Amino acid sequence: MKIIAVGRNYTEHIAELDHAVPDEPVIFLKPDTALLKNNGAFYLPGFSQEIHHEIEVVLRICKEGKHVPEKFAGNYVDAVGLGIDFTARDLQQRLKKQGLPWERAKAFDHSAPVSPLRPIQSLDEVASLDFHLTLNGRIVQQGNTRQMLFPPARLISYISTFITLRKGDLLFTGTPSGVGRVAIGDRLEGYLDGSKLLDFNIK
Repeated sequence: MKIIAVGRNYTEHIAELDHAVPDEPVIFLKPDTALLKNNGAFYLPGFSQEIHHEIEVVLRICKEGKHVPEKFAGNYVDAVGLGIDFTARDLQQRLKKQGLPWERAKAFDHSAPVSPLRPIQSLDEVASLDFHLTLNGRIVQQGNTRQMLFPPARLISYISTFITLRKGDLLFTGTPSGVGRVAIGDRLEGYLDGSKLLDFNIK
């Protein structure tokens, strides 16, 4: 199992970080050790003073695929849920300034909490999903999947051109604006179409 994540897929988030709008999907990987399940507590790592939350809709890949045409992309997804792409923003900025890869800022242990997933029959079911994240009861991020620059079918087709998709892989589809720092004692709750799927504490 691998985690494939997409950056810069929501226009307002691109603007808040002062990035250029990409012509094609921006992708990166997280290892299986990044996965945090069952709403387990997230422990702040000692190597960063600025861990940011990034709420995302997550899709589960259900079979192996390579060079998947967009029109068949729905055959490769069987479930949807929510995830947090925790990012060590201070470390990421230092690495970027040095022109270095920034996996250390994205792929560290437990940097990818994932909610329980609910089954879907078609990608049409994720075409217009509302989702949001609260921090200590206050909404800090909210979006709808129709706002994606690159919708799920495009992402699956594009990614499978470079990386073989395998059953059980998780696809993080990008975050809307409102990313921000978390601190010890914070509580994060994530909602998908009104249903609470994430609910865990920062320690």
